[in-house]
Amino acid sequence: MVNDMSGKPRLDNERDDEWRNRLSRLAYKVTRQGATERPFSGDLYTEDRDGNYHCVCCDHLLFTSEMKYDSGCGWPSFHTEHPDAGIVRLEDASHGMIRVEVRCQSCDAHLGHVFNDGPRENGGERYCINSVCLTFAESDE
Repeated sequence: MVNDMSGKPRLDNERDDEWRNRLSRLAYKVTRQGATERPFSGDLYTEDRDGNYHCVCCDHLLFTSEMKYDSGCGWPSFHTEHPDAGIVRLEDASHGMIRVEVRCQSCDAHLGHVFNDGPRENGGERYCINSVCLTFAESDE
């Protein structure tokens, strides 16, 4: 785990204009500035179709529907990441607590946080991910 004191994803000047223009205002604030969407407000919170979840900024594969479960927290929850995701973990000491922030390895987008209260049969972790950080591609099968 990396200790990143900035609290915000690294600025990529070459892509920042693209992200500002392509992403919704909320998606930009969450992914590029480290904000959080309101619980129970995201489009993918109750998504239950088979498919894959990708980073909204760079389309990197992060999770599959088999990894998603309803934790009741108000954000999409996953018990594991895709083997190719390579999600980066950073210590987050904001808001008077110590948490583990998760970011996309490909573009450094803030995704959410990971906690140790997930399903034990799947390793005990809960990735609590902002809906606006994800796109969903339904499986053809």
